[in-house]
Amino acid sequence: MSATIDVGAQKATRREWIGLLILSIACLIYSMDLSVLFLAMPAIVSDLDPSATQLLWINDIYGFMVAGFLVTMGTLGDRIGRRKVLLIGAFFFGAASVFAAFANTASMLIVARALLGIAGATIAPSTLSLVVNLFRDESERNRAIGIWGTAFALGGLIGPLIGGVLLQYFHWGSVFLINVPIMAALLASAPFLLPEYKDENAGRLDLLSVGLSLLTVLPVVYGFKKMAAEGFELIQFLPILFGLAVGVVFIKRQKVLEHPMIDLALFRIPAFRASLMVNLAGVFFIFGIFLFQNLYLQLVIGLTPLKAALWSVPSSLVFTVMSFQAWRVTNNLGPVKTVLLGLVVNALGTGLMAIAASHSSLVGVLGASMIMGLGFVPVILTTTGLIVGTAPPERAGSASAISETSAEFGGALGVAVLGSLGTLFYRFGMQDADLDGLSPVDRDAVTAALGTALEVARNTGNEAAPWIGMARDSFAGGFALCCALATVTLLLLAAIAARVYARTELDESRISGH
Repeated sequence: MSATIDVGAQKATRREWIGLLILSIACLIYSMDLSVLFLAMPAIVSDLDPSATQLLWINDIYGFMVAGFLVTMGTLGDRIGRRKVLLIGAFFFGAASVFAAFANTASMLIVARALLGIAGATIAPSTLSLVVNLFRDESERNRAIGIWGTAFALGGLIGPLIGGVLLQYFHWGSVFLINVPIMAALLASAPFLLPEYKDENAGRLDLLSVGLSLLTVLPVVYGFKKMAAEGFELIQFLPILFGLAVGVVFIKRQKVLEHPMIDLALFRIPAFRASLMVNLAGVFFIFGIFLFQNLYLQLVIGLTPLKAALWSVPSSLVFTVMSFQAWRVTNNLGPVKTVLLGLVVNALGTGLMAIAASHSSLVGVLGASMIMGLGFVPVILTTTGLIVGTAPPERAGSASAISETSAEFGGALGVAVLGSLGTLFYRFGMQDADLDGLSPVDRDAVTAALGTALEVARNTGNEAAPWIGMARDSFAGGFALCCALATVTLLLLAAIAARVYARTELDESRISGH
């Protein structure tokens, strides 16, 4: 993954910029699939009748399969070629999308989403690394990274918007079919626009490391899901502890391998570590909170999928405008001040979101999401530049792969962990609900999740029952709790990052030279 970058290299041509467009579209699509189901979940619940555990898997399995296989597929790309891996991934992504669109059971949809995640993991590590290799000029590369980051951020935002429009007129499976023509266009154009790149000295793929990386991520995920679906029990910490223990073994193995899957030497650079931590936390909270926001607009406020999507347009516009203008903020303030100020603004947005959620304020929720966008976008794009820019030039490829892994894993982890935390709060809030008159199966469904509770209410004619209000309040309370947690964490992160950056000399010409 280490590619030597010539700082004085020639300017990019039209071919490179068109290639960047292709890579950005691919990045947008796999990012979009992390969030495209946010608005479709009520329709899926009605059609497929998933259990609470299946509902969590439908939501989370895509992101975690991406996160689990990301390092493996990135390493494979170094060995057989990143363009080749990108094309293989695009083909299987399109095929898995068709499978997901026509799934007729919850189990089939979970399998389809898992296959989509594995295919997405083949696409993901190719994009940023190829961007780094396409653009040899520092200034152009930094701007290209900004465009790449814009595509990643927009994917998470327009997923719900596109989903809302499609759900108004078509079956929920249509949110997957939109992937097919885009993947077909990528397959047709990439061989002519994107040069092949692979590391001739990458060595063989260490299959034991592949297995260890999967056994690190997936048991931890399973533990969180069990905790969310069944309530807190000590036994659920066993898979989490197992995954962490395997992670220690994985790291030790990387230290002795001649060609490791992850270049651990980069983590000895303080600014690299701090930027990576901020990047992961930013994506973690934004994806998790947007999952809540879209469900909140439908299930608590009572908007249709289309109206929820349309109400989200203003915040999407803020994200879009900031994505294209964030480089001006970085140039004026410098990368460090941009990151620190962005974290504080983001924390302000999540704090206001907590207040708005607890008071069921539609305008407050949407206003808070706009403030979050003002802070989040400059932070993510600048930390991406810092991650690549603080690494030695000969390690830029490896740094870009780690950066993308961090972003993907952060988004997936945010959806799962904050979703699980919200589910736990919901279950606690519904413990004292008066559910007399409901069957045991319906009682379990009502106390499992708000979506299934509303479905039971419609099916049993209990839409005016007192427990409906309690269910909505419990969901809103979980949303507010997660936002409050985000506020505290982001402020602490800003304080830690300020101390780390203060002790580090940064060559800002490599980072903010837009």
